[in-house]
Amino acid sequence: MSLVSDTAVTPKGDRHVICMKWGTKYGPEYVNRLYAMVRRHLSGPFNFVCLTDNAAGIRPEVQCLSIPALDLPAGIPERGWTKLATFSADLHGLRGTALFLDVDVVVTGSLDAFFTQPGEFLIIHDYKRPWRITGNSSVYRFELGAHPDVLTYFRGHFDQIRQQFRNEQAYLSDFLHRQGKLAYWPADWCPSFKYHCIPAWPSNYWKAPFVPQGARVVIFHGECNPPDALAGRRNRRFRHIQPATWVADHWHE
Repeated sequence: MSLVSDTAVTPKGDRHVICMKWGTKYGPEYVNRLYAMVRRHLSGPFNFVCLTDNAAGIRPEVQCLSIPALDLPAGIPERGWTKLATFSADLHGLRGTALFLDVDVVVTGSLDAFFTQPGEFLIIHDYKRPWRITGNSSVYRFELGAHPDVLTYFRGHFDQIRQQFRNEQAYLSDFLHRQGKLAYWPADWCPSFKYHCIPAWPSNYWKAPFVPQGARVVIFHGECNPPDALAGRRNRRFRHIQPATWVADHWHE
């Protein structure tokens, strides 16, 4: 296992793009390709951070830092809540604006406006139930160190939160909504591959998945990840897709 640093070396006030990788589900190529996509689509200087338990194989331009502990009760798995660690009062000394991206997204357009869009905390709105406040945390933006109460309250009320919310994005959205700090990205910026890119049945059998107009970051959740989409695979029976060849145009180093 490659060593991961506990100390950030970037100056205060920077723009940061943060991702997170732990365990074995995603290899270092996901981080490396995400960095390359961000570099192609974000103008000006930025610092790219991967919070991880294993830095092996990750390209040197990426600053690998350890994932802060959530300090959950003994025997409780942190999976499903791990992203809340980004709201530490002091995340390895990083300061400035942070854009969090899941490692399995595909960046297809400019990211510049993700740093200038008005709002204290921005997240993707729920895809299937737009009347709910819940956001999808595949892409969110915040000021580092500005919301330590998210994590403090979580640690102090974990049993109650676990009964009320399925995962971190539901808790996070509710908590910041109650403070009047929750806002959403424009709807066309972060489409779902599953819901917005696959042609409707039965045309999905002969029409290939497409990039919706206005898309900047395509979100992969549930049934496919980028290699699956590229190969025309889904993990549910009777849900055929043609190969999404456009993935290869973006998801590469």
